[in-house]
Amino acid sequence: MADEVVDETQSGGFFSNLLSELIGSPLNLLLLAICLFLLYKIIGGRRDTTPSAPKPQIPRLKKKDFTLEQLKEYDGRGQDGRILIAVNFKVFDVTRGKRFYGPDGAYGVFAGRDASRGLGTFSLNEEALKDEYDDLSDLNLEQMERVKEWEMQFTEKYDYVGRLLKPGETPREYSDTEDEHSEDKSTEEKKKD
Repeated sequence: MADEVVDETQSGGFFSNLLSELIGSPLNLLLLAICLFLLYKIIGGRRDTTPSAPKPQIPRLKKKDFTLEQLKEYDGRGQDGRILIAVNFKVFDVTRGKRFYGPDGAYGVFAGRDASRGLGTFSLNEEALKDEYDDLSDLNLEQMERVKEWEMQFTEKYDYVGRLLKPGETPREYSDTEDEHSEDKSTEEKKKD
């Protein structure tokens, strides 16, 4: 019977020693807090497995050419939230990339603008964006190569919707069949991604 009493005090002492070790050291408290936080995230992440309703897609924009003024209307703040960006005189609908190119996105400064200079010079400053037509003639060869690389990336990922017009240039008329053909081709290419 005396042995049982000793065992109970030793086990009670074990838990009290463990508790005092955990609470006694700031490092141990920090590690315990991290472990509890990670456990909470693992368990909490499993609970929220119900899929959210997909956001309604806005209809595809018909192909047309844009002036800088017309492009500014598509900065993601409009009624439909559409975002267009020009790269190397081509206009792309980047609405799918709203978290990057939307008003609060990392590249939101480019929304509704010609982003060529900013992408070519790796600059997100307003100074890299011009409010008048920019022919990019002062960019060096390396910067123009970057612009072309960005253009290729946009072509692969987003819908091409037209050209950026020079001042005084007349817009091209796109036919409905041209839009349908390019849409089918574009959809097939994007499915491969």
